[in-house]
Formats: sequence, structure tokens, C-alpha cells
Amino acid sequence: MPSILDPITSSPGWQLLQSLDQRLSTQEDLSQSQPVDTVALVHALRKSGVDASLASALASQIELRRHARTKFGDFASSMVFTRDGLEQATRMMVAAHHAGRFRDGGASFVADLGCGIGSDSLAIAGLGLRVLAVDIDPDAAAAAAVNLRAFDSAEVQQGDIGDLSFDDLRRRGVDAIFADPARRSGSHKGGARITAPQKWSPPLSTVLGWADVISRVGVKVAPGLPYDAIPRDWHAQWVSVDGDLVEASLWSPALSPEGPGRSALVISGGHAHVLRDTSSSSPNDAASAVEVGDLADMIAEPDPAVIRAGGLATLANDLGLHIVSEKIAYLSANDIAPSPFLTRFHVLDVVPLKAKAIANWCHAHDIKSLEIKKRGVNIDPAALRKSLKLQGSQSISVILTRIMGRHRAIFVQRCTIK
Repeated sequence: MPSILDPITSSPGWQLLQSLDQRLSTQEDLSQSQPVDTVALVHALRKSGVDASLASALASQIELRRHARTKFGDFASSMVFTRDGLEQATRMMVAAHHAGRFRDGGASFVADLGCGIGSDSLAIAGLGLRVLAVDIDPDAAAAAAVNLRAFDSAEVQQGDIGDLSFDDLRRRGVDAIFADPARRSGSHKGGARITAPQKWSPPLSTVLGWADVISRVGVKVAPGLPYDAIPRDWHAQWVSVDGDLVEASLWSPALSPEGPGRSALVISGGHAHVLRDTSSSSPNDAASAVEVGDLADMIAEPDPAVIRAGGLATLANDLGLHIVSEKIAYLSANDIAPSPFLTRFHVLDVVPLKAKAIANWCHAHDIKSLEIKKRGVNIDPAALRKSLKLQGSQSISVILTRIMGRHRAIFVQRCTIK
């Protein structure tokens, strides 16, 4: 079946794409993620004699490469993408951690099933492992083939993974599986998220069952996956990158040297840190409760991966912290040590959570710029900020939450020492 990428994956499309990308890159500050005017670009290409279909394909790829830099950095300039594939692709630094599990778990030949544009296959092949990358979408498979072109040990196959024989895979030497079930309806159906694991493609239960044939199995899943959907002897890990919760993954016992349970992988500034929920030995257990106490001199916002992994109690116990209201994930103490798993603030003042009280405080302290954080309250930060009509010269942060059950606005200053 032909792919929409065919015009740019063959000559002269590929050469035109690379030269165009290089030329535009020298004219732009890519760190600013400038948007691409695709209409103007198509017009310029057509004026220079490029065929209409090729011009459109080139402009689309240039635009996608700009967006892809947030996930792939400079690698994006040598890759091709589909819109759905880029949306679902694993960030390169996260894929590197996936690949490390396979290498450290003794795998030699990994089947990447539902490979998309091949980001995880790239990381796995980059560690010297053989890869079989399979995707039902001909466009995704075409992109993966281009992106894996430098690795002789990588094979890309377009087809339905439901048609695969796992006994045959094992006989071919496949000794590990990585799966990324489709969790969106696709752009042609509106790109809606599919939240029910049994409605993913393939269903989560099917993917988990593959471990009965090939013991090393890793599965990329939605961060909101309920704990009771995780096998008791598997390990579940939630991942954040620079404060954004980006994914969760499940790992069979053969790929879980830390044993069953839950953990958070926090990647910040290129550095990775892991916090394991030591209060539980099973990924199915509910998150442990945290002691509630008064607001102290400092307050901290835990990383979202820590919260979702149920590691709040572990973090609080390790650092001697408490929460300021039941079921609200803000931690407090008179002194909070620096930690990669939280963001610290000095408490400046507390006022009732009312627009007038907040406005009066801001006007009295010459506030112009207000960073608004909230948890456990039903308030629209944008609407609140607009109603305050700030005209000062200073910047401050405010946390809208509950303290011992009472709605409060906490004015805070970020700690500058990490």
C-alpha cells in the first residue's frame, strides 16, 4: 500500500527535504520553536518548479520536524514523521531508558509492536540490539523504515500485530517485546483519547498475555492507568520530563530488577532520578496516606510522576514533610531540603481564597505578574488573573488550595537553589 511519505522518501524528494531543512535552519533560531508558514513555503516551492504534491509533503515535514525537536532534539533533522506518529512517539531520552531495560535484562532481539515512527526502535537499535519494528499504519511503517535506515540490525514490517504468531517470533530469535497500544482514535476520527484499556489496540490484557510466550515484555501505557489494571508481579513506572507527566510503562518480572511495585522516573535538565514507592510491594496497592499538618515556613509541589506513582508518602517520610490538607498533594515543613522530586517555595503570606483578598494583597505589594498554581479548588486561573487587573512591577506566585480543609491563597516565592 502506498504511503503519503513516498514523495519525500525517494529521490529527489529526500534530497530536497534535507537541503530545504538545512537552509531554513540557518535562517531560524530553532530554540524559539518558530511556527512554519506552510502556505508560504508551498507557494515558494511551487514557484521554484517543485510539483504540487511534493511541495505539500515537504512543507508538512518541515513543520513536523520543528515540532519534533521538543522530543528528539537535533535527531529530528534526520527523521520523518506523521502527525499521529509524532503525537504518540516516545521522547528520545525516555526511549533510551526503555532500551536500557532490555539491554540490562539480557535481551538480544526486541520486537517493537506498534512501533509508530520508530522512536523506541531507534533507542533499542542504538544499544546494539536487533529490532523488528511492526506497525499496521503504512505511513508509520514508512517513517520507521526511514528513521531506522542506519541500522542493519533493524527490520521494519508493515502489518497487523494481531496476525503475528508469537511462537514464530520466538523461533526467529525474538526474546523481548515492547508494545505501545494505540490509545487514540486517529486524526481521521478526531484523535480522541481512548481511556478504557480493553479498548486499546490491541487491548491491554492481550499485550500482558504475550509474556506467557516471551517473558521479557514492556508496555507503554496511559499515565492514568488504574493500579488494579497492573499485574501484581509486574513493575509500573511513571515518567515526567522537566515537570510534565509524559507516560507510564509496565515491565514484566524479567525486565524488573527492582521487583514488583511502582516508581517514578523524573528527568530534569537531562538528569534522571528514580523514586520507588517503598510503602508498597505490589503495584495494585492503594497509595499510602500522608500525615496532615499545619502550613509551615515552606511548601513544596511534588513532581506529577511521584504523585501518580503513589510515592507521596515515601517522599514525605524521606524528607520529614506533611501535607497541609487531606488528599491535597502539597507538602510542607519549616525547612525542606532540595530534591529532584519536588519544587520548593518559601511561604510569604496566606489570605482567604477570595478574588478581593488576593487583589488587595497584590496591589499592596506592587504585583504585576502572578503565577497561579492550584490543587483541590474549582477556580479558573485565567479568569482570576484577568479580574485582578494587576498594574505593579513585581512578580510572585500564589497557590490556591486548602489548608486543613479551608480554602486559602498562599503567596510564595520560588526557591532558587535546586
